[in-house]
Amino acid sequence: MRISLLGALGYLAGGRWTAWGGRKRIEAKQLRNLRRLVEKARRDSPLFHRLYADVPPSSEVELRDLPVTRKPDLMREFDDWLTIRSLPLDRAREHLSDIGKVGVPLGDVGVFQTSGTSGEPAIIVLPSSFMEYYFGIMMARFERYHWKLIREVRELGVRVTITGGNGHFAGNGLTKLVHRVKPALARGLGLNFVEAEQPIDRLVERLNAIPNVAWIVTYPSMLTILAREKEAGRLRIAPALFSVGGETFTNDLRERVLQAFPSLKYGIADFYGCTECLALSFECSHGRKHVNEDWAILEAVDETMQPVPDGTLSATVLLTVLANEVQPFIRYDLGDCVRFDTDACPCGSPFRSLQVEGRQATLVHVGEVTLSPLVFELEHEQARRIQLVQTGEKVFEVRIQLADGAAAGAVFQQVIESVKRVFRDNGLDDVTVRESKALPEFTASGKFHEVVPLRGADA
Repeated sequence: MRISLLGALGYLAGGRWTAWGGRKRIEAKQLRNLRRLVEKARRDSPLFHRLYADVPPSSEVELRDLPVTRKPDLMREFDDWLTIRSLPLDRAREHLSDIGKVGVPLGDVGVFQTSGTSGEPAIIVLPSSFMEYYFGIMMARFERYHWKLIREVRELGVRVTITGGNGHFAGNGLTKLVHRVKPALARGLGLNFVEAEQPIDRLVERLNAIPNVAWIVTYPSMLTILAREKEAGRLRIAPALFSVGGETFTNDLRERVLQAFPSLKYGIADFYGCTECLALSFECSHGRKHVNEDWAILEAVDETMQPVPDGTLSATVLLTVLANEVQPFIRYDLGDCVRFDTDACPCGSPFRSLQVEGRQATLVHVGEVTLSPLVFELEHEQARRIQLVQTGEKVFEVRIQLADGAAAGAVFQQVIESVKRVFRDNGLDDVTVRESKALPEFTASGKFHEVVPLRGADA
């Protein structure tokens, strides 16, 4: 696998040119890229050849002409899904089963996996051209503010990524892939990696041992843990910038982290993306998330997959990745709830902006009632970590990692009563909440979900 800097510069230049042309040029570029992808998919992917049998000619096709696709269906047809025939599912799974091959490409592609927190893991195949797109398009969207920020943060110290280390996940795997394929680029970015799954004491010790931690990239759930450790005086680092993604990031958490880390000169950047499309959006200098619409399409839709107006919260969102011709994601049901902004952004970007109201993996369904995990208060002064796990439709268990010297009985009793109160306030009087001997766990990709919804056919 070779990542061409010239290729990345091509995406940078093209991305700048498209943005300068405003909405008209963006929409024209998007349509050209869509039709090119549809032609490639129907020609070289047996699955899409069948799906698009009755679709208009590629040169005339519109997005609305194309059927919606879903992760379970695509994974069942993996061998027919890709536009290359050299990577069957068995070979991909064999590669992913070897933890020693994290970040090792298979020929001209990188192979990653999702954690399956939404109920169904997926195998993601990213070609060299997508990696060039990833670096090039993000540079194309930088304002002078971003270049200045990165230069100053790099002068302050090193960048640390905290994510899952026990699998071929994008956070860990991408860092190792860049180290392997483009070591000079990795050195220039100052990439360092810390496993999220290790005990909190060891994680804190590891971070404290790294000199001059200036920038941390992680999940919001890990940011909660870091804030708690900083408040307790155990974590001594003083970063200037946090970047988060992969989970819903709340305003309450932002305020808490800013208070815990007065060193955050550049604040907290919140990116919206996924393993299927790493450079799905970018955050501007005004804190809005703009979609890279020339190379990615996001459709906010209702339960019947019909578009909802801007300003309306979607039931789900459909993703089309125009930069990956090896593994076509076209009108792919991502499951997240988003709301497109109705007004122009003060930054002047012509790309549409949106708010992410909920990631698919976080919503809790109890009968006909759907709850956000944010309604539960899962902190206690005598607990290091608390987790609420749904084990049945109306059955939950509480897992607690106690602070040193804490009395388990009292802590469990108070937390369980707090959880039951939330259910009662939402008309759910028949929910069982019980104590568990198990300790709180991270997801395979290194996220820590304080609330873990039920997984299964209905999830």
